[in-house]
Amino acid sequence: MAQSYLQVQKKIEQLQKQAEALRDSEIKGVVDRIKIAIAHYGLTAAHLGLELGRSGTRTRTGKAAGKSAPFGDGTGNVWSGRGPRPHWLRDALQAGRSIEEFRLGAAVSARSATSTTSTPASSDGTKPASATKGPRKLKRAPSKVNYSDDAGHSWTGRGPKPRWLKEAIESGKSLADFAK
Repeated sequence: MAQSYLQVQKKIEQLQKQAEALRDSEIKGVVDRIKIAIAHYGLTAAHLGLELGRSGTRTRTGKAAGKSAPFGDGTGNVWSGRGPRPHWLRDALQAGRSIEEFRLGAAVSARSATSTTSTPASSDGTKPASATKGPRKLKRAPSKVNYSDDAGHSWTGRGPKPRWLKEAIESGKSLADFAK
């Protein structure tokens, strides 16, 4: 006996509901396994690439929302400094430009004005003192506390506690036992 169009549509709807229920139960199992792995390894959102940028959107490789990349040419090309150098940077370096010319930071406005011209050299062929920069300042002071054990593990006290420290504390030691 042939089924009518309406009967087939009802059957499809029932199967879709059944498939969605199965999918939800499978997702729950996957999420539970992921939570166990995260707890076991002490993973953070940064490890998983899930940090949120300033605008509330997830960051992407080197082009974080609200953050500038360490290198750029002023025309929208940026490079995070990680991974292979992009073609635009390789071509510029082969043409004789310095990588420091592309470093972004506090002096972006001064560098963007001279980004199309190369930095003038002094009579001995070196760059003038104004073209070289000193060491970059850290955004925050280094940690004054350092926790370490005899096995060579260490932790600055910032970020989540590492697994070796969690296990030692669970075994009865205190955090003060590792302070150096």
